[in-house]
Amino acid sequence: MKRTAILILTLACMIGFTAGQAIAQGKILKISNGINEQHPSYLANKRFGEILAAKLPGKYTVQVYANSQLGDDVRATEAVRMGTLEMVTTSASPLTGLVPEFNVFDLPFIIPSEKAADAVFDGPIGAKLADALEKKGIKLLAYYENGFRQLTNSAHAVKSPADLKGLKIRTMQNPIHLEAFRAMGANPTPMPFSEVFTALQQKTIDGQENPIPTIWLSKFYEVQKYVSLTGHVYGPHIMLIGKKLWDSFPAADQKIIAEAAKESAVYQRSINRKMNSDFVDNLRKAGVTVTELTPEQHKAFVDACASVYTTWEPKIGKALLDEFRATVSKAK
Repeated sequence: MKRTAILILTLACMIGFTAGQAIAQGKILKISNGINEQHPSYLANKRFGEILAAKLPGKYTVQVYANSQLGDDVRATEAVRMGTLEMVTTSASPLTGLVPEFNVFDLPFIIPSEKAADAVFDGPIGAKLADALEKKGIKLLAYYENGFRQLTNSAHAVKSPADLKGLKIRTMQNPIHLEAFRAMGANPTPMPFSEVFTALQQKTIDGQENPIPTIWLSKFYEVQKYVSLTGHVYGPHIMLIGKKLWDSFPAADQKIIAEAAKESAVYQRSINRKMNSDFVDNLRKAGVTVTELTPEQHKAFVDACASVYTTWEPKIGKALLDEFRATVSKAK
């Protein structure tokens, strides 16, 4: 009897401890992220969790999963929409099937500066895109940035579209990116990001294109000796939560969560831009030849991509593109 009583007491304590843990943790919010633990978007997701823990202690626990542990951007975004995953920080590409207007971020050279990007994200355009996405079952909490995509290769310095001729450049499986690189003279070669380093090392491909923080943190400088600061695409990272889950939160909590997300976005853009500057210097110190284009050289790439707009303007919508251009022009 004594042994039985001790066993019952032990089980009761264990159950009580588990319940206490659950109360301490509150609602678990898992965030899927496709990049590594050093990237600004991962760090900002962690900051979001810290802000939430401070403002709503015990109510929510944010768990951030890097390196596509919970699935790539497409699968994770769909899981958020279906309610089997709470949150994701993704590029815009997985959203284009739901809201075609998100294709605007993939158009080459449409965003010329960080100031213009902020005006788009934080103004009426960013709000309109968020509203359109919400109707599809996903709540947009914040616009982070992936930043300007730059070109690397192992063959030679690229200063003009002519220098791209014949080069196999890894791109995302994105129709606009593929069309733009063909227009610029390259041979675009889509492949999963996880395979890129090995493909560069084995010279299966000549080069790739990504923002500077990704280039540095992925150690592409070990297998690529030329970087051209083309800035051909400026991409966002977008912080999302399932709409049904969002609607289940008290209004007061929604306000705090939204504020925490926006605060984390300010932090993310700040450190991403600092890394972008610092890591260009790091690449030079690592022996990489960094080519900064003159205005005339940059214009040659812009002009080469004019046909991309002819193809995609009807699909994205002239009204949105006109508003986009006006916003960018005003930001200058």
